[in-house]
Amino acid sequence: METIPIKLESLKGYLEERFGGKLEILRVKKLGTFTDTIKKLGYGDTFLVTFSKEGQDRSVVFSTMRKDKYGHQYLWDRANVLMFQYDAGQRLPKHAHPLDIGYFNHEGLARSVRDANIYFLLTEKVEGTDYYLDLKRLKNEPLTDLDMEKARVLGEYLAEIHSEKKDVPDLYTRKIRELIGHGECIMGIIDGYPKNYDFSPGTAFCDIEKLCVEWRWKLKQYTHRLCREHGDFHPWNIKFRKGTDFSTFDRSRGEYGEAADDVSTLSINYLLYSLLKHGKLDGHYKKLHDIYMTTYLEKTKDQEIFKVIQPFYAFRCLVIASPEWYPNHPADIRKKLFNFTRNILATDTVNIDEINRYLE
Repeated sequence: METIPIKLESLKGYLEERFGGKLEILRVKKLGTFTDTIKKLGYGDTFLVTFSKEGQDRSVVFSTMRKDKYGHQYLWDRANVLMFQYDAGQRLPKHAHPLDIGYFNHEGLARSVRDANIYFLLTEKVEGTDYYLDLKRLKNEPLTDLDMEKARVLGEYLAEIHSEKKDVPDLYTRKIRELIGHGECIMGIIDGYPKNYDFSPGTAFCDIEKLCVEWRWKLKQYTHRLCREHGDFHPWNIKFRKGTDFSTFDRSRGEYGEAADDVSTLSINYLLYSLLKHGKLDGHYKKLHDIYMTTYLEKTKDQEIFKVIQPFYAFRCLVIASPEWYPNHPADIRKKLFNFTRNILATDTVNIDEINRYLE
């Protein structure tokens, strides 16, 4: 993994230019080390910089991307992602506000764009507690009214942002094409698996890809569903503060797409934590999952989503089943996740009340 060549004097000069005036850097802290989470991989490095200006302390977050096999091999791949996040992150409610976009050169200095080596995205610091820590806590602690309220407001939030529609069929077609073939999505995640993987032997991955291509052609008739989305709405990208006040960050892979993308992303994480606790969707996690889904459906009246959500569930399932992204899963959990992937892709209309049947 690449390391970020931070030179404090250059960083200080950049921040003074960006925020207009002399300042003192107080702390630089690396974030996102995945030491307290089942997830063990991210797409880059993030670090928190706290500085003092005119007697006021302020914190900002620098995010970079590393070179990897998920469609980020080239410098311009990584620049593309961060430029998108800078632009689109300004137009999503409750999203961390992007402040700037820049780069470090080979020596860790801010220079002309022609010698850029590592780009970075600067955003406001989002206060709060990562939502995945709530889900982790519920493995051993009772469910609270606040936990249920959080699930409800997340469903309401998605219903709200998805209510903005857009009539651009080509954008919807692009979203589905990238879902299947992008380096960060289905085919790219599959390419990240070990060869001859125990839980998907022989031609199993090829069969999954064939089913996904069939879904690409089925979904061409649903271009009317194009809507505003977050694009990576999972518990590591959501922070709660007091009560149900929350923010999201790391908006990804397009400003407009399919609502099922966001809905499936959080849904599959309730399922994952429940699998690790109960071996199926049950207990506290089923309660949260049902509140989240019921709230969303009541607000949107979108029953059509169950005719298009299958490849989005498959994508997220392939991520959480990956031994690179989630290396510590027991064997039976991975087996159930692959069962879910194959079964969901073979289902014409998903029955959300029968999630456990797709694990068999």
